[in-house]
Amino acid sequence: MADVAHPTEPVWRSRGRTRRSTRTLRMCSSAVIALAAVLAVLVVPPLVHLDQQAVDLSQKLLPPSWEHPFGTDDVGRDLLLRCVYGLRISLLVGVVAALVATVVGTVVGAVAAALGGWTDRLVMRLVDVFSSVPHLLLGIFVVAMFRPGVWPVIASVAVTHWLSTARIVRAEILSLRSRPYIDAAISGGASRLRVTVRHLLPGVLPQAGLAAVLMVPHAMWHESALSFLGLGLPSHQASLGNLVQSARGSLLAGDWWPTLFPGLLLIVPTLAVAGLAGAWRERLNPRRRSELTL
Repeated sequence: MADVAHPTEPVWRSRGRTRRSTRTLRMCSSAVIALAAVLAVLVVPPLVHLDQQAVDLSQKLLPPSWEHPFGTDDVGRDLLLRCVYGLRISLLVGVVAALVATVVGTVVGAVAAALGGWTDRLVMRLVDVFSSVPHLLLGIFVVAMFRPGVWPVIASVAVTHWLSTARIVRAEILSLRSRPYIDAAISGGASRLRVTVRHLLPGVLPQAGLAAVLMVPHAMWHESALSFLGLGLPSHQASLGNLVQSARGSLLAGDWWPTLFPGLLLIVPTLAVAGLAGAWRERLNPRRRSELTL
């Protein structure tokens, strides 16, 4: 009887290679989409010398064509240009709000973990109180106190999204406080402030950066929800939420493109940013990455 050839490598390794290649493909495609979105909002407005607010009722609700790849809206404005401007506003709100929320959450979490005792308990109880209020409801309350605009929306998103970062930073600092080099620094006479600034904060910056990246898609959706409800940006200003909101009547009339393309420009870039954040998270946690490749 002929000898049966046995595989020289375990089966799980081939599956691990397949998963690694799939993860690499997902990361590369996410990076390409995110880069294309950034280049579009930076390059298209200066190169295309068209007024995105120009109204031409003779061109209203034209379907997608070579002249208008995304078609036109209900007052004849080019939808591709409007979507690019809307994506720029949404990215601006998402990035700035994520940075502000990350800085606030990092400071609050670091102060709570470094001081400990009653300060830690008081700060975390305040975090729990804020967490008990739905984000959207609290965001509506913040926006309602100001005139519609970009900065009230950024403030609304930042105020409602620092809580998770504060919890992450606090948990990471509490874990770092048990490390031998922290004990050595304290035994050497380093003050609590010096230990926090020189040893604890650098250890939590990668986790805080990851939280900021993950917060960008969430902030973009939050801004779109507020604009869709008519509480975010002014209706004449292009944002993805405003574009979807203004296209509701066209959708009911059977004109699908004013709703489809702004929705795609909201979904696809946020998925790309989430994919990049997932790859970053796997690099920050080698144990989890090794488990995924088995």
